[in-house]
Order: sequence, then structure tokens, then C-alpha cells
Amino acid sequence: MDFATADAFVWTSARLADRLRYAHLFHGAPREPVVAALRAHQNADGGIGNAFEPDLRTPSSQPAATLYALEALADISAHEDPLGDELLAWVAGIAEPDGAIPFMLPAGLEHPRAPWWQPEASSFLSAGLVAAAHALQRGGDWVEGATAWSWERVAGEHERSPYWWRYLVAFLNAVPDGDRAQAALERLREPLLEAVALDPAAGGELLKPLELAPEPGSRAAALFDRAVIERHLDALAAEQRPDGGWMFDFPEWSPAASAEWRGIVTIRALTTLRAYGRL
Repeated sequence: MDFATADAFVWTSARLADRLRYAHLFHGAPREPVVAALRAHQNADGGIGNAFEPDLRTPSSQPAATLYALEALADISAHEDPLGDELLAWVAGIAEPDGAIPFMLPAGLEHPRAPWWQPEASSFLSAGLVAAAHALQRGGDWVEGATAWSWERVAGEHERSPYWWRYLVAFLNAVPDGDRAQAALERLREPLLEAVALDPAAGGELLKPLELAPEPGSRAAALFDRAVIERHLDALAAEQRPDGGWMFDFPEWSPAASAEWRGIVTIRALTTLRAYGRL
């Protein structure tokens, strides 16, 4: 893995909010410009839109875009910034009575989007949003309700897609009740490992160990032998492309979205490699 070419790729190809986040994470730049860039995607209703989810080009506030903004705040440890409270207030305002959050709001249908973006209630984004809230050390009525909703999904026996697993594990990594979360991960070990691609050479849109355990301190890291993690780190490093960046594993539908996603996944790869001592 060549960090210099990866660094150059981020500066030449990533969008502004991601470059600023990268500058803070890897070059010690201040976090305030990151927050300012996130606010540029914020709407008057308090949520995040304006294609901050690259595959959903609507200007309207959307759950996924707001989730990514909350995750960015957590990445830069902006635990006390008021933007986090504003975003979570918007989330609470669109929640179902049980705390669940829809996959997409209908306003998104009015603008270009990837074909998989369709309105759907009670989505896996609910677990991702409450995970981000816990990562930012936020509480409140919606967080309490969505936490209970997520625990119910953890305990449920219904079939889960890779995306459901990804966000349920994100919830278990972040929720404050560590003992309960670790016990749940142990109980779910067998079905979860059946859903994970343990072979790093497996191709396609698959759930891989480093998505569930992006740093060695993740609770989910206990699910995997260290040798498995090391093989996936080797594979992740080897996936760097000649231009310095990484490529996502889901379908492309728009050149602009593809360029934006490549910046995101490149920073994600570098963050994971550094967390495990590979940088």
C-alpha cells in the first residue's frame, strides 16, 4: 500500500467535506471546517440532504445523508458540537412511534437516484442512526426508543441481509451497555459468521470482517481470529488502485456518485489500515 499516492488521490478526487475530514484525521487540521462543510448540506428543517448520500441526489433531507453526517461528526470526535443535536432532533421528528426510521422519505423520488433508493419503513438505517447517536454520546427520548427498537431487532429471528447485519453490529459496537452487547454478539456468532465473507478473495457486494470491526477495539473484533483479520488487512491494502484510491463493491449508476464514493471508501480504507497499525 502506497500512502503517498492515496494521499494524493484524496486531495485530487474526494469532495470537500471528505477532504476536510481527512485533513483532520491524517494531517492534524482543525475540525471546525468539517462541521462547516457538513452544515452546507443541512436544510432549514435541520436534516442533511443535497446529495450527501452520493447515490441519492435529492436536495431534501434524508435519513441516510443525515446518518453519514452524524458518522462524520463521530469520526472527528465532535461530541459537543450543536450540529449533532440539530441532526438528531430532525431524526426524532421523522421517526415512527416505536423509534424506527424510514429508508427514504418520499421527497427523494423527485430527483435522480440509484434504483435501490425507494421509500421503505423501519429500515436498518434506524440501527445505524442510533449507533451514531451513541458514538456521539447523545441521549434523549428518540435515542432511548430507538435503542429499545434496535435491541428487539437484535433479538429477532427474521432473515437479515448484509446491510441489516452491518448496522445491527454497528449498534452493538456503540451502545453503552457493553456486557449486553458482547453477550448478544456471542449469541449471534453462528448466523453472523455465516453472513460474512471470511475469504478475502471473495468478490462482489459482500459483508466482510473489517466492516464489522473497523478497529481492533470494536466489540465485534472478538468474533474473528486475528489471522482472519490480518488476511483481510492484507487484501484491503492490496485493493488500492494505481491512481491511489480504492473502489467500492456495489453497482455504479452515476459518474459523479462513483467519484464521490471512491473518496469516501479510500478514507475508510486508510482509517481502518491505520487503526490496525498498517500505516
